[in-house]
Amino acid sequence: MNHCLIFDIGKTNKKAIVFNERYEMVHEQSARLPETTDDDGYPCEDLHSLKQWILETRDSISRKMSFQAVHCTAYGASFVHLDEDLHPVTPLYNYLKPYPEALLDHFMEQYGPANRIALETASPVMGHLNSGLQLYWLKYHKPLIFKKIKHSLHLPQWVAMLLGGKLANEMTSIGCHTMLWDFVAGDYHEWARKEGLDALFPPVTSGSGRLTGLHDSSAALIPYFSTVEEPFMLLSTGTWCITLNPFNPEPLTASELTADCLCYLTPGGKPVKAARYFGGYEHGQAVNDIAERHSISVEQLLGSESGAPWSEYVLFMGNLVEKQATSVRLALGNSGVKKLYVDGGFSRNKLYMNGLSEKLPEMEIIRAEAGQATALGAALAVHAVWNNRPAPENLVRFGETFRPAGLFKS
Repeated sequence: MNHCLIFDIGKTNKKAIVFNERYEMVHEQSARLPETTDDDGYPCEDLHSLKQWILETRDSISRKMSFQAVHCTAYGASFVHLDEDLHPVTPLYNYLKPYPEALLDHFMEQYGPANRIALETASPVMGHLNSGLQLYWLKYHKPLIFKKIKHSLHLPQWVAMLLGGKLANEMTSIGCHTMLWDFVAGDYHEWARKEGLDALFPPVTSGSGRLTGLHDSSAALIPYFSTVEEPFMLLSTGTWCITLNPFNPEPLTASELTADCLCYLTPGGKPVKAARYFGGYEHGQAVNDIAERHSISVEQLLGSESGAPWSEYVLFMGNLVEKQATSVRLALGNSGVKKLYVDGGFSRNKLYMNGLSEKLPEMEIIRAEAGQATALGAALAVHAVWNNRPAPENLVRFGETFRPAGLFKS
């Protein structure tokens, strides 16, 4: 039976997964790599360690089993800047790194106003989370380094290059709130061309059937497209909780952008309305704070379901699901979609799922398990290369449908 090796590079967890032709996971290994600091002392991904882990893991797996294809998916908003010998010339700057306000003001004086350019690029103004603004920052804050850059690859495309792919650019990464892509013109935005940034990007290549790498949020949609026929939304939960609605054609509005609503792109270049909420991060901070205040472990807190720490946690979760429901409604718009599939860590949190059902009573809140959805999506994207069988129709397993249970008061 043929096999496909997938690297799924998350900001926290890195995974290597092998699927067989039935898309059954036959091998998995993961790692958490220690961070380093960039040239300004800010924490960031260690590119050297990441490269070493990817190549050593690939070689280790290849000694145990054969695979006919390899592909990858990774988090976005992160550039690897390469010199003419394809060596990194900068750290992998953290997208949470503060952006200089004076430089952002200067950018908007040149190319704004902010609302207009944000609407045209479907990207809320978020500093380094807009990878295009990272290049602008390098050009004017670190010009000597910028001059050494010959190619800028988003992280998924750099991982793909490491695995044997060519220099390439790909729609799901370009469309991930980069502020580089004009969603109306279907091309790089005028400001990126005026700054000469488009010269740093390889040609745009379709992610279908090629080792190009995919942005993780877009990859996670692919198994659902293969399984679900009726309109749906997907709430993918992790550090970021991202609601994706492929069935909302409405143009972004200024108010949506202000509320962290944006558009992604499918591998084919179709816009996907999305709303982001930093829910997983907020949850991690909160449970650590509550556990520390009550001198218990996080595991004890989440397993107690009684007592003062638990009451405090329930109160926090009520606020969290209120924010999450607001984010879901942004992606919903007037599309009339009735099904919301929830995958990832929060899908197993009953407070979260019941809370959403209370805040969104008109929708079916359904736990979905795609069994490593981002990795599955990356494998499906190159299906024709390695798999002679038709893609299975049961790649997504649908679990409990949640109904309001009175846990939270509106």
